[in-house]
Amino acid sequence: MGDFSHIDKDGKANMVDVGDKIPQIREAKAIGIIHLEARTIELIQENAMKKGDALTIAEIAGIQAAKRTSDLIPLCHTLQITKAEVKCSIIEKGVQVNTRVKCIGQTGVEMEALTAASIALLTIYDMCKAVDKSMVLGEIALVEKTKTDLKQ
Repeated sequence: MGDFSHIDKDGKANMVDVGDKIPQIREAKAIGIIHLEARTIELIQENAMKKGDALTIAEIAGIQAAKRTSDLIPLCHTLQITKAEVKCSIIEKGVQVNTRVKCIGQTGVEMEALTAASIALLTIYDMCKAVDKSMVLGEIALVEKTKTDLKQ
């Protein structure tokens, strides 16, 4: 079980100690897609969803989710996020969500980027569920993760 950093020698859940790591600029990007019916896409484009502007609300929800990731995922560290960006775009088959999260810290922000994408997609689902019964969320993936030393 030594291959998993979140499991101790007895096989129990363990929050990794990152206290000895040097703070770095950390960034992660994620993507996700929700497949929608053509009529649902039209309603979103026309800003005619009964609940309001689905894309803007989803973007705000994604930003909030990035900031609250450690409240949702038990072994995630609380991070001081310096940037959370969520962009929702209409694509042929639905909506694509792209996220970018940055922090200066001792551990990465990939969970925050993935959580932001997931919650943005779920928000679009919630905004559209009255008109589209065939929505499918998926293709959520981390597309980039970087760390850079701080400038002295």
